[in-house]
Amino acid sequence: MLTIERLDAANFEPYRQGLLALLLDAVDHGASVGFLANLDAAEANVYFDQVLTGLRDGTHLLWLAREQGQVLGSVQLVLCQKRNGLNRAEVQKLLVRSNARRRGIANSLMQRLEGAAAELQRGLLYLDTEAGSDAEAFYQALGYTRIGGLPDYACGPDGIYRANAIYYKTLSRPQP
Repeated sequence: MLTIERLDAANFEPYRQGLLALLLDAVDHGASVGFLANLDAAEANVYFDQVLTGLRDGTHLLWLAREQGQVLGSVQLVLCQKRNGLNRAEVQKLLVRSNARRRGIANSLMQRLEGAAAELQRGLLYLDTEAGSDAEAFYQALGYTRIGGLPDYACGPDGIYRANAIYYKTLSRPQP
């Protein structure tokens, strides 16, 4: 049975190895999530140290999907800390293990993320993904609107620069 839970700083460490395996799997299977193909556990650990810092200071929220003790997916929401942007947050690193895709895990993670964003009055969500990737159709199906992109924005794991696609979704309008 699939379980989706929000992690915080206090319960992060027991899942670190599963999150590492998830990230390494994603990069090994071509996900353009900020890392090159030679990503190793040491570099991934440094990244997750940064995530843990964000969990501690309240700037990051992290959800985990697991089944039978295995981490199958995760997603993060990074809350804007600027006073003029307290209505917005960035969706980051939606990952699902390659052997668990097409089971609705990403959709379940995004539903949880969007529900929490609404509760926190973060009514404007935004993200970027690789242009032309399967992720674009996924985000469009969830009601995200593409507003453009930048050419040669980031290297994929293979070291080739690709364009990104920038999306947003309005959950609610800020109250004056």
